[in-house]
Amino acid sequence: MTFWQDVRSGWRQLVSARGFAAAAIITFALGVGAATAIFSAVYAVVLQPFPFAEPDRVVSIGEKWRAGRTTAVSPGNFNDWRTQSSSYSELAARGFVSFNLSSGEVPERVLGTWVTHNYFTVFGIPALHGRTFSAEEDRPGTERVVVLSHRLWTRVFGTDPRAVGRTIKMDGHPYTVIGVMGPEFDRLGGTDELWVPAAFTSAQLASHDGHSFMVVGRLAHGISIEQAAAELPIIFDRVKSQFPAATQIREGIVIPYTSQILGNWRQRLLVLFGAVALVMFIACGNVAHLLLARARARAHEVALRASLGASRVRMVRQFLTETLVLALIGGGGGVVIAYIAVPALLAISPGDVPRLDQTTVNPTVLLFALGTTMLCAFVAGIVPAMRWTRLDLTRNLSDGGRTVAKSKDTLRVLLVSAEVALAIVLLAGAGLLVRSAIYLQSVDEGFDGTGVLTARISLPEAGYEEPARVEQAFMSLVDRLSRSPSVEVAAASSSAPMAPGANNNGLVPEGKVFDPNDFVLGRLGVVTGDYFRAFRIPVVAGRAFTIDDRREAPKVMMLSETAARRLFPGESAIGKRVGCCEAGPNGETGLKLIIGIVGDVRTDGPQEEARADFYVPIQQAPPDAWRWLQRTITVVVRGTTGDPAALAGLLRDAVGEMDRTVPVHSIATMDERLRTSLAEDRFNTTLMLLLGAIGLFLSAIGLYGVIASVVSQRRHEIAIRIALGAQSHQVVRMVMRQGMQPVWFGVGVGLIGAVAASRALSEYVHGVTTRDPLTLVAVVALLVAVAFVANLLPAWGASRVNTATLLIN
Repeated sequence: MTFWQDVRSGWRQLVSARGFAAAAIITFALGVGAATAIFSAVYAVVLQPFPFAEPDRVVSIGEKWRAGRTTAVSPGNFNDWRTQSSSYSELAARGFVSFNLSSGEVPERVLGTWVTHNYFTVFGIPALHGRTFSAEEDRPGTERVVVLSHRLWTRVFGTDPRAVGRTIKMDGHPYTVIGVMGPEFDRLGGTDELWVPAAFTSAQLASHDGHSFMVVGRLAHGISIEQAAAELPIIFDRVKSQFPAATQIREGIVIPYTSQILGNWRQRLLVLFGAVALVMFIACGNVAHLLLARARARAHEVALRASLGASRVRMVRQFLTETLVLALIGGGGGVVIAYIAVPALLAISPGDVPRLDQTTVNPTVLLFALGTTMLCAFVAGIVPAMRWTRLDLTRNLSDGGRTVAKSKDTLRVLLVSAEVALAIVLLAGAGLLVRSAIYLQSVDEGFDGTGVLTARISLPEAGYEEPARVEQAFMSLVDRLSRSPSVEVAAASSSAPMAPGANNNGLVPEGKVFDPNDFVLGRLGVVTGDYFRAFRIPVVAGRAFTIDDRREAPKVMMLSETAARRLFPGESAIGKRVGCCEAGPNGETGLKLIIGIVGDVRTDGPQEEARADFYVPIQQAPPDAWRWLQRTITVVVRGTTGDPAALAGLLRDAVGEMDRTVPVHSIATMDERLRTSLAEDRFNTTLMLLLGAIGLFLSAIGLYGVIASVVSQRRHEIAIRIALGAQSHQVVRMVMRQGMQPVWFGVGVGLIGAVAASRALSEYVHGVTTRDPLTLVAVVALLVAVAFVANLLPAWGASRVNTATLLIN
């Protein structure tokens, strides 16, 4: 009963002080809204339960070079683990594959996965319709079967359950649909749209080369990740004597499967959530300022209540209840802000953030908003409430609450300093990301993508079994495009900048012992002759490929500058030979003559360093390369006009003339690919800038409110000073000096905090250090300038008070 009386009393107080209430509510709404919006993303990506049984027991098992680069697993190593390990109740393999799906008039490219039959058992998720694979179907030579994802089933069959049992055509072969997975399997965070049996042959299971599969497992009961990881070296040692070249440079790793799905997005989002927490603290400080000022204005009321017998506990409870009413109204506004902000957040986010598309303001998020609101009410209200009940009752009763305030209020000074310090930390983080973005815009990627259109072309297995047929098809397509008057140059490559399809191989200079520990890991590019001209990649030494570099001619290759330096440090690589990719005539590693050196290319985007790249002409591609590459290549077209997107129709027509069953997919201009490669950095920068701007705004408002309140409390003192001859500029200087003191203290503390906190951004900034002095100086200058203006406005008002009126009253 007493609580509701306090609520009604609090509501009346808010109605009677609309300006104060509006300021507090808006501050609460901004803080709670920002926190709720970011938490909704954190919950969807990081905290939301994964849709499979006992996710803490599901792990990903992989290999890595001892230099540190994580790689996929060979079928032989998977088989060794499966047959010799006792740490898992289930162990399954998966490998990425794509198919040309002919489900309508226009074929489409769909992403799929080769999986062993127990893959779905690892996750404990049954099929929504039909069933998953049996052990018999996971053998070579059996009938082709497929399990569809929920999204592909919806898109192709319109959620018709009768899709099970029907036949679809993929890569020219018929596949029988035996099952459809539920939507929860789509939410594992992958892009898989269908699954087919891996059907390893005995030769594959005996091969410890060809590292292209991922392995997932379910830990046996009572087995920890550490125990499972400790077992892998024992298994490696058992087979090392039989397969030394394939095992001595690798070690096994075991990580939670959820960590593989999330990657570094857990840390990225938690960093952003930490920034939101800073905004919340600034908002709480602001409201605390307002409440302190409100408490002073109600000093006479407090004294009267105390004289009538109200206990301190009773008055503190009433004050906190009034604060809670404020916070709940502001929290409601924050939820509205969150509802508006979440779609905007999804619109600016990169497309590869796992599970982010599931972000909604759901009951869990609303519960978080309520909890945050109540916490903010307590944090912002408890100290003012305690101060409210400790006022001098006798003096406040005798003068009706009209007292001359002390010139200094330590608590409010500390609050201002804390807000300034937190704003410095926020702005420093935003500034570092802005500096990083500016740097990335100036980076030379090593190629000119202006006016270039790219697209991926994948040939089906049926009709393109022979490597020569694949090469002929791609070369004829490039030739057809080159003859168009709207095309300046056309080319093709297995791996173009910022496009999928990269394949790595170990490179060994001629004359060196074949020791995998001495490999230079290079990225393979199977290219047509005009590839370098299409991207305007400079040939810095030697020559480029020509039409004469045929299969029957001597085997040749080109290196990037980084690859040349690593293979032949301090000497020219032209004319030397390197072994890689395929066997020679006597079973040794095939050697290729280096005929040219090209400039380095940042193929992963401007934020990544150039890697060791090597190139072979398409007519000399290793026979197994088209199996590695799944007969897929990136076509590169530089147009004669300014709009590369206009070439898309020409490209589709050319592919249709080559083979109308082949889809054109992943069409994008190089400008679009560049924007996509920078999407994560842009996302982080945008959100940090927004949070920094909110923090700066709240800090400025808080500072203005404090100084305005101090000026209001000292108006009689100021009037007396002016009456005694003080000049306007002296009054302004006095108020400014008092107002800027906590700012300077906050700047000092904030700089220390910014240097410490910026380490969390070290992984996300490029071209600058996390202690970049220019950023810190700029941030301090910005905040001091804003603080100066926030102080100047009430200081100027103080110098223009009506002396006669104040002294008479």
